[in-house]
Amino acid sequence: MRGSLILFFLVIGSSLWAQESTTYYLIRHAEKDRVNPGNSNPHLTKKGKQRAQYWNKVFEGVVFDCIYSTPYFRTIETVKPTALQQQLPIFYYDMKRLYNDEFKDKNRGKTVLVVGHSNTTPYLANAILKKEVYPEINDRVNGLLYIIHVRGEIASGQVLSID
Repeated sequence: MRGSLILFFLVIGSSLWAQESTTYYLIRHAEKDRVNPGNSNPHLTKKGKQRAQYWNKVFEGVVFDCIYSTPYFRTIETVKPTALQQQLPIFYYDMKRLYNDEFKDKNRGKTVLVVGHSNTTPYLANAILKKEVYPEINDRVNGLLYIIHVRGEIASGQVLSID
């Protein structure tokens, strides 16, 4: 009986080990210009541009396979230093249809950076985890990093405050 249990766990463990691991790094855009509240597509402030450079330093040790952004100045400007450093194009995504089967299949086994917004970043993290874990981000918070690992059907995540 004991030998059967050991064999069972070895088989399960080896099948989990053989599955590809996908890692998502999710961030919200850096500080945006709030001078004109009616502007739905503002650029980053000076502080926001500094944070974009800081994110690039944070990600120095990470080799991304893909980088995604919404098609807004603030998200593009946030991720541009990292995209340039890693010589990767920025792919634009539709916030309402991001985490679908096509996206999962396209990025399986990869390390992916996604820059979004105060509502879409935790929403994406929760969609990947298949449970509600993270609330919307306070509108004045721009330094959270969500790291979500997926291996097979098992997903785990953590959120770090990077300031």
